[in-house]
Amino acid sequence: MPESYARCANLLFILSDQHNLRGAGCYGGDGVTPNLDRLAATGTRFSAAYTNCPLCVPARASLATGRYVHDIGYWDNAHPYDGRVPSWGHHLRRHGLICDSIGKLHFRGGDDNGFAQEIEPLHVVDGVGDLLGCLRSDPPTRDVRAGVLGAGCGDSSYLAYDVRNADHAVEWLRAHAGERRPWALFVGFVCPHPPYIGPRRHFERYDPAAIRPMPQEEPADRPDHPAIAELRELLNLSEPLSAERLSIYRRAYLAACTHLDEQIGRVLAALDDCRLRDRTRVVYTSDHGESMGARGLAGKLTMYDESAAVPLIMAGPGVPAGRTVATPVSLVDCFPTVLRATGCPLPDEPLPGEDLLALAAAGDRDRTVFGEHHAVGFRRAVYLLRDARYKYVHYAGARPQLFDLAADPGEVEDLAGRIEHAATVRRFERRLRAIVDPERADARARADQRRKIADHGGREAVIARGTFANSPTPDEAPKWERPAPG
Repeated sequence: MPESYARCANLLFILSDQHNLRGAGCYGGDGVTPNLDRLAATGTRFSAAYTNCPLCVPARASLATGRYVHDIGYWDNAHPYDGRVPSWGHHLRRHGLICDSIGKLHFRGGDDNGFAQEIEPLHVVDGVGDLLGCLRSDPPTRDVRAGVLGAGCGDSSYLAYDVRNADHAVEWLRAHAGERRPWALFVGFVCPHPPYIGPRRHFERYDPAAIRPMPQEEPADRPDHPAIAELRELLNLSEPLSAERLSIYRRAYLAACTHLDEQIGRVLAALDDCRLRDRTRVVYTSDHGESMGARGLAGKLTMYDESAAVPLIMAGPGVPAGRTVATPVSLVDCFPTVLRATGCPLPDEPLPGEDLLALAAAGDRDRTVFGEHHAVGFRRAVYLLRDARYKYVHYAGARPQLFDLAADPGEVEDLAGRIEHAATVRRFERRLRAIVDPERADARARADQRRKIADHGGREAVIARGTFANSPTPDEAPKWERPAPG
C-alpha cells in the first residue's frame, strides 16, 4: 500500500453527467470552472481519462463495479445496474464505512446498490429505462436536432435538481462533521446533460467569438466513416446546423458547466467549513463527454475524445498537489481507488482497474485503456483502445479507425487504411482480443437486447411506448416522445 494511504480517510466522490473537457478550465477548455480549477491545483489531474462506455447507464455500471460492460451485461440504458454484481459501495459497507449517495445514480432503483441511504436519487424511468436503445438492427430515428434547436438560457428541472443535490450534500456533511467512523459520500450531479439550457447569468458571460470551433464541425470536413454518417442520420443531424444555432447550443452547454461548477464549489466549501478537508479525499469525474457539434454531432455515443474522454481529478491527503498525469486511465480505475483510499482491502477476484494514486505516484507511463458501446446509435458493437500515443477504434462489421493523438489530438486524420500503419492496426486488434472477443460480445449484447424487446411486447410495442430526451428528475414525470420507425 502506498505510504500516502497509511491513514484511512473519508471519501467524497463527485460525478457529473456529460462533461466535455472543453467545459473545464483546468483542462484548457472554454468553460468557466473556478472551483474545479482550484481542486485540480490542490490535487492531481489525469489528462487522458476515459469512460468505459459513452452512454450513461452502462458507464455508471462499470464505475460502480469496476468491471467492463461485456463482463457484467449492463449493455444499454434499458439494462440498468441492479446490485447483482457487487459495487464499491457494497465493499465499503461490508468493512464498516458509512456509505450514502445523493442525486443521480441512473440505476434500476429499488435495489441494494451498495448505498445505505439514497437521497433524492434519479434512476431509470419505471425501473425499465430506454427500451428504444435495444432496437439495433433497424433503429428508429431520434430527434437530437430538436434538442439543439431548443438550446438557450433559462431554467430547467436539471438546473434546479443540481441545486438541491448541493443542498443535500452540504446538509449531509454538516450532519457527519463529527463522525468518527470513516465515510464515503457519492454526489451525482446531472448537469451539463441536456436539455441544453444554462442560467442566463452564465450564458451571457460566454462571448460567442471566444468559443473555439470543434473538430470537423464543417460539413466538408466531416469524417467519411459509414458508421458515423449513419449515426448522424439516426440522430436527425445529417443537415448542418447554422453557425448561430451552434453558437447558442455551445454557450448554453458551457453555461450549464459553470452552473455545475458553482454547485461543486458549494459542496467543497462545506467540506472546509466542517473542517473535513484534511481527512477527506475527493474524486471528481463524469460518466462521458458531449460532442458539442464536432463531426456534425450532438450528444455522446462515439469514441472520439469529445464523447469518450472525461475529466478526472483527485485531491486530498496524500494526493500530489498541482500534478498532471498523462498515463491513460479509465472509470474502472475508480473502484480500486475508492477502496484503497478509504483503507478497505480489494476483493479477491481480479479487476481490470488500478489505483489512481499509485498511478500518479509512478509517473507517466504507457498503458492501454478500454471502452465499448453496444447500444443506441450503432447497429453493431464499437470498441476503443487508447495508449500513450494512439487511439484505435474497432467497429464490428466495418473498418477500424486509428489516430495518432500526439500528432493529431483533434482526431482528424484516420491512419487505419495506410499501409505504413498496418502493423500498428494489427497490434491493437491483438490487444483488443486479449481483453474481449469482439464478435462474441457483440452477439451476446444483441441477443440480450432482442430478449428485452420481446419481454416488453415486441418492436411495435416498444416504439409505441416511446422514449424521452432525458430521464426526469424525481419530482417530475417523463416527457414521452414517439419516434418514427427506422
